[in-house]
Formats: sequence, C-alpha cells, structure tokens
Amino acid sequence: MVSPSAVLAHTAQEYQARPSPALSAEQAELRDGLLDHPAHIDPKFLYDALGSSLFTAITQLPEYYPTRCEAEIFERHGQDIARHIGPVQSMIDLGAGDCVKAERLFASLRPRHYVPIDISADYLQKAVRRLQLSYPDLRVTAIGQDFSQALAVPPEVPAEERLFFYPGSSIGNLNPDDAHAMLQRIRAQCHGGGLLVGVDRVKPRQVLEPAYDDALHLTAAFNLNLLRHVNDVLDADFDVNDWQHVALFNATCSRVEMHLEAQRALRVTWPGGERDFSSGERIHTENSYKFTPQAFSDLLQSAGYRDVAHWSDSRGWFSVFSARA
Repeated sequence: MVSPSAVLAHTAQEYQARPSPALSAEQAELRDGLLDHPAHIDPKFLYDALGSSLFTAITQLPEYYPTRCEAEIFERHGQDIARHIGPVQSMIDLGAGDCVKAERLFASLRPRHYVPIDISADYLQKAVRRLQLSYPDLRVTAIGQDFSQALAVPPEVPAEERLFFYPGSSIGNLNPDDAHAMLQRIRAQCHGGGLLVGVDRVKPRQVLEPAYDDALHLTAAFNLNLLRHVNDVLDADFDVNDWQHVALFNATCSRVEMHLEAQRALRVTWPGGERDFSSGERIHTENSYKFTPQAFSDLLQSAGYRDVAHWSDSRGWFSVFSARA
C-alpha cells in the first residue's frame, strides 16, 4: 500500500516536471512585461472591442482636447493640407478605430482606396460596414494588424500616391527610439508618397493631466479594462477591484504616463506563471509623449522625410504634420 505522503510527493514531482504551456507571441509579450521590473503592458492591449468603444467615448470628454484640436486644424487648414499632400490614390489609416477621422478628410483628399488598419479587427469591421454603405464607390480594404512591430501593406494597394494617415498623436505612445523606427517603417512603405500625422504639444500640467484622468473616470475605466483583456488573452486572474488608475505628467521625459496601481498586496497567476505585487506597486500601461513643433520636425527629418510642413490649432496645443517620403 502506498502512503498518502508518497502520493503527494509523487504528484508534486509530476507537477514540477510538467512543461509550461506553449504561449502565442502576444501571450509571451504579456508574460514578459508582467514579470519585468517595473511591470508594464504595451498600450496596444488597451484596444479590445470594449477598450476601443471606451476610447471613442473619451474623445467626447471636455478634458480630452486632442481630438477637438486636431479636428479644428483640419477644418481651418484642410485645403492647405490637401494642396501640400497632392493627389492621393490610397489612404492608409494607422490605428483607424471607428474610421471617423479619416472619413472627415475624404472630401478634401479624395482617395480612391481606403486602407484602415487596427489591432481591434472586430471593432474595425463594424466601422468598415458603415463606410461601405456610405461610400459605395470607395474601395475599402480593412486590415486587422498589430503594426507596432511590423507594417505590412497588402500587394493589392498600389504603390504610387500613398498617404499614410497617423492621427490623434498615437505616435506619442512610442518612446523616441521606437517612434523613429516607426517613422522609418512607414517611409519604407510610402514609395515616394507622404505621411499625415497628428502630434500633441508640450503644455502646462494642469491641462495635460485632466485629459488622462477625467472627472467621469472614463479614462480610468479604459485603463482598468486592460486587465480584463489580459485575463482573456493570458488566462490570468486579475481582479479589477484590486487596482486603481494613475495618470501623471513626467516633465523630465516630456510625457504623460498611465499606470495601474495595486491597492493591496496580491498575487496574479496565469498558466505556468505568477507575479506578486506589493500594495502601491504599479504596472506602466501607456506613455503619451509631448513635442515642440521643432522637435517633431527634427524627428521626421532624421527618419528621412523631406518637405515637412505643419499646422496648429488656435491655442497652439496640437499640430498636424505633412511630410514627403
């Protein structure tokens, strides 16, 4: 007869010898970020279907100025921007979301082919169905893709007269080296076309921080929803109630940072791994870098662009840059 202690020891040995489950690339990325010190999660994971919907709501908040400032620029300077860009055969929209920003430019830019790219493929498809009803003569090729590491434009998109559209200051989510690399990847796909990019500018802390920590706590919900997405992707056991949203302006790095802060000591587990967090420990979830016009113009030129022009809103809070590849 085998003793219970022997059975337990045998079971423990089997468990320890059992290999960790094979992980997909995105699961491995999440695991590695959670195990890093400090812990971090790439902001692309903010944009599942619910996260994308929450972000659309955030753009309507009075505190969140970038969307209104960018819209003002296109309204006031749209014709000048269109003249600088020139003919557009294909408009490639990076991080398209609900496609509304690009749609507002269809009348002035007149693209023949619209190529929205977004990591949230399901959310993107809903927007595309609406566009196809509204613009039956516009060719639309929707792509569900994480373009943060690699950008692949399908061969059916003509190489000539391409315009890459990167609105909303999403370029600010990348650190300077990654932003430079992203701009180079876009330029390599332009084939002599151009880039139209929205850029948030340096401004006082009292303007910046409320834009990422609003009175209705929509941004907090957006940030906390990230944990639910991680649970779905990694099969983790984050409890949203254990965490709180933190947003702050880091003046040294010229960026707004978003974090999730543990409200008690806790352990998070997932198949094959775990991480202990102390009370007050944070997970870094997003950066939003702020630029001066000169600093971003220099970044474009260092990435190989030429004929750089930019336009600002009436308060000088936001800029839109057009550049040739």
